[in-house]
Amino acid sequence: MRNLRIVFMGTPEFAVATLDKLVQEGYQVVGVITAPDKPAGRGRKIHESSVKQYAKKAGLYIMQPTNLKDKEFLDDLRSLKANLQIVVAFRMLPKQVWSMPEYGTFNLHASLLPDYRGAAPINWAIINGERQTGVTTFFIDEKIDTGELILQEATEIGPDDTAGDLHDKLMALGAGLVLKTVSLIENNQVVTKKQPLDRQFRTADKINKETCKIDWEESPEKIYNHIRGLSPFPTAWTNLNNEDELITIKIYKAKWEKEEHNFKPGTVHFTKKELKVASPGGYVYLTELQLSGKRKMAVIDVLNGLKIKESAHMT
Repeated sequence: MRNLRIVFMGTPEFAVATLDKLVQEGYQVVGVITAPDKPAGRGRKIHESSVKQYAKKAGLYIMQPTNLKDKEFLDDLRSLKANLQIVVAFRMLPKQVWSMPEYGTFNLHASLLPDYRGAAPINWAIINGERQTGVTTFFIDEKIDTGELILQEATEIGPDDTAGDLHDKLMALGAGLVLKTVSLIENNQVVTKKQPLDRQFRTADKINKETCKIDWEESPEKIYNHIRGLSPFPTAWTNLNNEDELITIKIYKAKWEKEEHNFKPGTVHFTKKELKVASPGGYVYLTELQLSGKRKMAVIDVLNGLKIKESAHMT
């Protein structure tokens, strides 16, 4: 059995579950690499990453390089004499870093590779209406998410799962898969396979503001998947053209129904308790939303405080 000395790399909450598993199982984590502290929030207070907060409590050695090719950082990393590096939700590594340890550097990715390579696999799986996804461990190489596969584990996506729900599901599933992967490496039992090149696969490009904007020309089911695939973050949005004012609305929760109608896409229908928007072949019911400058609210509370005109429509 190999005596592992592990360096762990990660930044957000998604990575903490895996690091905690490694610590709880007694693996020797000789260093943790995470993003530098940065100002966040309205008060611009200095924010430490979730991984750093955990690593501090666990008494682990922490590095926060701004440049992964910096000689001082590379010397520091080399001095830890790690023979395995594990990456969960970090950034692209230069070859000097990923090629350093004897037993390699592997990554946990929140999809069943080669599908959904990229920065936002959880969001895109739901946006695209997938019913199944999973987690993958693979050895890192020169390109993004293209290395040889080690292990994969699938899970179902529920019809009402949001990105937040799936995040938590894959976070737990991924932590377990990393432990299985480490055990294989520890016992020199890893058998990898190359990612297939003979088929088209879906990508998971970084989400931006325009990605989040709702297109009311889409079907109600596609709009519903778009909303839940971006909830609770970064959140789908639309503009309410309310006669003489334009109001930006973030939408966190919705429902949809199929129904033939002749209304123009984006047409708003409302009562004192309900707000629905027409799209081709049906309606999208908005149930939890946030007006610009306001807090997140149930739709009934929004309707109590907002006077919607008969001519209102979403754009």
